[in-house]
Amino acid sequence: MIRNEKEYQEAVERILQEKDRLAKQEAELKAMGLGPDNVKRALDPMRSFHEQLEEEVRSYERLKRGEFDEVLNLRGLGQLLVSLRIARGLTQRQLAEKLGVHETQVSRDERNEYHGITLERAAKILEALGVEVRSRVERLESEPAEVA
Repeated sequence: MIRNEKEYQEAVERILQEKDRLAKQEAELKAMGLGPDNVKRALDPMRSFHEQLEEEVRSYERLKRGEFDEVLNLRGLGQLLVSLRIARGLTQRQLAEKLGVHETQVSRDERNEYHGITLERAAKILEALGVEVRSRVERLESEPAEVA
């Protein structure tokens, strides 16, 4: 996951470099007399990495526009917190200042996607980000309710 503008710029640059590298590699393989199936097989890992990087760039761009994935049963809360910081246009340093912690703490937390975070701490981060998260409880229809 791309977490800041620097990583985003590096990823965009890397995509351009990878496109050139893929084209050159494909030309070299064809020049060696390899058939289409062998060329494809040789390039598939590079293409897969390239597509993954492109998806990360698109995902970061969606976050910058304020488009988020849904959080279900609090799974993905950590990623949502990172996403909200990005969407709000804050750096890790700025969030750390708002929380009264060192920037390395925010960096470490985000790298681990806030694994094991308490709800109280999540609430403080949401407050520092100036956002509100609302939830809705929906009953699963797998078992009928017991009548007391």
